[in-house]
Amino acid sequence: MEKHLTSPEDAARFKTWLETRGGIAVWPSINLSNPDASWSTPALNEDGTPMTKPTWQAANEPERIITDIADVEVVIDKEVKRFRVGIRTGSQGMMLKVTDGGSRRIRAAVEKAGGGAYHVFDYSTREAVILAPERIVPLADWTESEVAHA
Repeated sequence: MEKHLTSPEDAARFKTWLETRGGIAVWPSINLSNPDASWSTPALNEDGTPMTKPTWQAANEPERIITDIADVEVVIDKEVKRFRVGIRTGSQGMMLKVTDGGSRRIRAAVEKAGGGAYHVFDYSTREAVILAPERIVPLADWTESEVAHA
């Protein structure tokens, strides 16, 4: 089975859940507007009962419960590129959206950055930020100092 990947921000919490809450439950999305989403929770509530789904968007049962720390890896990302993109008002006038040209630039930059790359949007500067994995560390070996070495 594939390793479950997590961010440095969630690593300490995942370690705790593995040690004290019966593991990590991974919940798939049933929302057709958000099909690739998933959520992670402790497998058990503090009273030892099974955790219920974290949101209406999640399936009624987790797709996986991870109990072995060796099945979790921490992905430490690096910023590959940052650039301004055009913004337009959404059709209802209530949202800001990236222009079609900006979307093409983002997709091309993510593809160029390689496997595992993705983008986030920095709203304060209106920039697309392209991130890619720099290192992957087993959760058992991860410490907060790992991020400082990135």
